[in-house]
Amino acid sequence: MKFTAARKMFFLLSWVALVPAGFFLAFHFFPPHSLTIWTVLSFMVLVGVISYFPIIINETPIFLVAWITLAGFLTYGLFFDLVLIQFSIIVLSLSLRRRKDELFRYFVNSLIFLIVSVFSGLAYYVMGGRTGQASLSGDLFPLIVYQCVYFILNAALIQTISRIFKLKKRVVGSDTLWDLFTVMMVIPLSLSLYYLNQYIGVSSFILIGVPFVSFSLILRLYNSSERVNEYLQKAAEIGHQLTEIWQVGEVLDFFIQKISQTLTVDYAYILDVINNELILLRGVEHGQQWKGDFSPQRKNEGIAGRVWGTGKAVLYREKSEWKDEIEGYVPENLESILCVPIFKNQSVEGVLFLGSTRKNMYEKYQLAILDILCSYFVVALMNARHHEITKSMSEHCSLTKLYNYRYFENLLTAEFRKLAKKTRRCLSLIMLDIDDFKKINDTYGHQSGNEILVKMAARIKSLIGEQGTVARYGGEEFVILLPDMEKSAALHLAETIRGTIANRSFTIHDSLDEDYTQIQVDVTVSIGVAAAPEDAEDGLSLIRHADRALYIGAKRAGKNRVAEYVKA
Repeated sequence: MKFTAARKMFFLLSWVALVPAGFFLAFHFFPPHSLTIWTVLSFMVLVGVISYFPIIINETPIFLVAWITLAGFLTYGLFFDLVLIQFSIIVLSLSLRRRKDELFRYFVNSLIFLIVSVFSGLAYYVMGGRTGQASLSGDLFPLIVYQCVYFILNAALIQTISRIFKLKKRVVGSDTLWDLFTVMMVIPLSLSLYYLNQYIGVSSFILIGVPFVSFSLILRLYNSSERVNEYLQKAAEIGHQLTEIWQVGEVLDFFIQKISQTLTVDYAYILDVINNELILLRGVEHGQQWKGDFSPQRKNEGIAGRVWGTGKAVLYREKSEWKDEIEGYVPENLESILCVPIFKNQSVEGVLFLGSTRKNMYEKYQLAILDILCSYFVVALMNARHHEITKSMSEHCSLTKLYNYRYFENLLTAEFRKLAKKTRRCLSLIMLDIDDFKKINDTYGHQSGNEILVKMAARIKSLIGEQGTVARYGGEEFVILLPDMEKSAALHLAETIRGTIANRSFTIHDSLDEDYTQIQVDVTVSIGVAAAPEDAEDGLSLIRHADRALYIGAKRAGKNRVAEYVKA
């Protein structure tokens, strides 16, 4: 629920107007009689214990105290019932350790239970029900009315508040069925406690309270095991999905997204160990990718640094437990923290840092779930990196590090598809060949020729920048694909490349010389230019026409020049 200022004021004023008045009127018209201090304390202790250890189902706390408060109502009347239920709400709030901005939930719950308790109690009295009697044999029907009013009114108020806050809540859902189940338990348990107290005194609270508390704890354990099984199933699904991703960036994005969805996470950061520092790889805050200033952390510095140094995960339930360990960036409203090491070959290679703005959001068993997920993540990341390296090697020339012919062919095909779909306006192709390259190899050796190729590739790439894609076409030939560049602009760029290469010598080593002497070599290139769609309708034609311009228009015309393809 989001409490706006107006809603906060509404509930606060309603609470101030109704709760004190409700207590006053209940005490005035239905005062408790013949109070026994030990009985009162027994009621308070039992209510407190059950409220402090609620059963959490679908992140909703359920505290089964209605049967105790009803027994208190039957024993001492409506005022004592109100005291018990309000005390249970306070204990539950302390157990859940609400954030400051969630404290208004107390006022909402307090109002709901006050209204429900008052009207249920009045319905009981109207139907002739009695309290504080040794025998309630004639009060069974009023008790049933009490429970029916309690159930209907409670459900109606929850639906009303859900509508006020625009929450999607089914009229008949799992919560309603659970409430119905507890209603069926209330009267038998309440009467059992009431009559046992009449006959054996405070020992009745131990006799019936211990089994019920044990039952509640078993339900908590069962619910925890169900949640663990659910998390394990989700972890297996995430692991399977990770194996199908082959891009490093996608692995990082998918993993941190799924972690944020699986656990209650407001802040999530994947940190990588690089050059003896923890560096941010991915960050997500409130579901959005975060690229803020995350200063590198050293080993044993801060929470993440300590996890890296020790190789042990940490769990903090609230800010008071970790506020003295702050090092570097930490969100101001952070409360709960889960921080686990990411292992690779038994060495910590990274850290996963998760946080929530709510207290007590994480449990110890979630550390084991995260350990499993991190194992899947490491394998997927290694596979993706290996795939990218293999793919890069298959697409690049091992000598010049430029794209190779295979990659260039696929790129050209894709670009012509864009031309056909009108998402690409035009294409220009520059084909470049080093003049008299055989002479360089014969004079200085093939190793020196390779130096020329490497430096030529670097020079061309620096001249092209982001305008297009440079590839080694084969031998001493290079191609440059220029999307959305007109032929005239491509001719101008080609002339710039030719002039820059011709006017700047290459510094290489003479591999045929025993001393491997450093020398300056002047190199020129011949260039052919063709464009689509004006010169060609497919990739093969574009290459053939650029090649024709290179050899007929530039090489045969004297080399060291730029020529364009001209249709016959």
